[in-house]
Amino acid sequence: MTADPSNRPEAPTAAGAVRGRWEDRLAVFRGIPFAAPPVGQARFAAPQPVPRWDGVRDMLAFGSPAPQDFAHFRDLGFGTGALPASTDGDWLTLNVWTPAPSRSARLPVMVWFHGGAYKMGSGTLGDARIAREGGLVLVSCNYRLGVEGFAAVEGAPPNRGLLDQVAALEWVRENIAAFGGDPDRVTVFGVSAGGSSVGTLMAMPAAAGLFQRAVAQSFGGPFHSPELAADIAAAIAGQRGLRPTAADLSTVEPSDLALAGEEAAELQRQHIDRWGPVSEHLTLFVPIVDGEVLPATPYQALAGGAARDVDLIAGHNRDEYRLFLAASGKLGTIDDQDASRVLRAFGPGPDGEKAYLAAFPDATAEQLWEWVQSDWLFRMPTLRLAQAHATGGGRTHFYELTWSAPGAGGRFGACHGLDQPMVFGDFDNGLGRLLCGGPTPPAEVLEVSARMRGAWISFATTGDPGWPAFDTDHRLTQLFDALPIVAPYPEESSRLLWQDEDLAPLPLLR
Repeated sequence: MTADPSNRPEAPTAAGAVRGRWEDRLAVFRGIPFAAPPVGQARFAAPQPVPRWDGVRDMLAFGSPAPQDFAHFRDLGFGTGALPASTDGDWLTLNVWTPAPSRSARLPVMVWFHGGAYKMGSGTLGDARIAREGGLVLVSCNYRLGVEGFAAVEGAPPNRGLLDQVAALEWVRENIAAFGGDPDRVTVFGVSAGGSSVGTLMAMPAAAGLFQRAVAQSFGGPFHSPELAADIAAAIAGQRGLRPTAADLSTVEPSDLALAGEEAAELQRQHIDRWGPVSEHLTLFVPIVDGEVLPATPYQALAGGAARDVDLIAGHNRDEYRLFLAASGKLGTIDDQDASRVLRAFGPGPDGEKAYLAAFPDATAEQLWEWVQSDWLFRMPTLRLAQAHATGGGRTHFYELTWSAPGAGGRFGACHGLDQPMVFGDFDNGLGRLLCGGPTPPAEVLEVSARMRGAWISFATTGDPGWPAFDTDHRLTQLFDALPIVAPYPEESSRLLWQDEDLAPLPLLR
């Protein structure tokens, strides 16, 4: 099929035929339903099949995201605040970009899961050059967020947002060949909550066999025990005079269950003695290790050999928590008391504060504040994921983004989220504008971006990103910088601090 704009591309799916349009040499289909709207009796259920339709449906607009809370992060480009949640609950849609919508093409497929702390964001993407440059099929999707997707609701399956992602991957397996994709060459990738989803899907029996490669960017570590998750859900429902049951919560509009930033903060303050680190965390929603949908943490599952047949890239950014330090308005204001509080909350072992002070005797209070939260939330969980996969016999590659973004005077460093615009080459909105000086960034930005994107494309196409495999002895790491090198893992002091930590699901304290 030629990329003639007047020749509207069509493709059959199991539910019915869809029609997209050509944009910059790609056939683009937006807003394809991969599961039925989670409304009515399906509100808190596992995703249900899409009802069939007759004829050909135009798929030209992104689907609306699930209800969400952008809290203090809207101005930093998190999520897609311009897209209001639909009132009909039709959130479970996906998008396809393909250079060759023909069954004979058999192109590699990359499936993107968005981030946003499991409470915000969508599958809307501004630039699909990774599909154009890589000659591959790109898919992105929405999934349920916040209470709808991740709260422990009595009478409902846990981790519904993850089950939505599984349903999207099942749609890919069943339908992507009609769009030119090869269902046996699927790579899942994502950043932040999306990267955590990727690592978690590797541990989920329901996702087994649905993808062959995975890229976990800034894999976030916290997982909740069932007891902690149930207590959080009860507190959220109690704010509205409800029980944390599917029956009670279904009486409230989904948008009315989304927590405003101050409401969540107040709940966290009230429950600090019960929730521990959750009371200092950015979100109340993370996957629950329930024993069935998610039988064990990814660390346990991968070390035991789960997903050993899935090739993995895992990595993080050097200055992960700098973004949240800036978002909170605290950049340049952290004192010894602030640092002491977070060191006690997040540090490893019986005395995390003492451990960090001994390991980094020359660090400032602000550096300690940033480093311990970077380690607890992203850096050490990502490293542990790679170590577990390598231990379990899986082929693993590791990276760290050490290149400092030039935007905002360079104050963000190599912060959380920087890898998303770098991989997609999208500098015209959100984090791309803020961090990289978009929409026409300096040449060095484009060079580092092209290098990362090329590695991801090579991995999805051949399984080789271009640097040696990771093992638990040498821990070789690709450092993405202006001058890229391969070196032993650079955050060795932090690794030693955390090497004996279990990283078990967070418990309910009392």
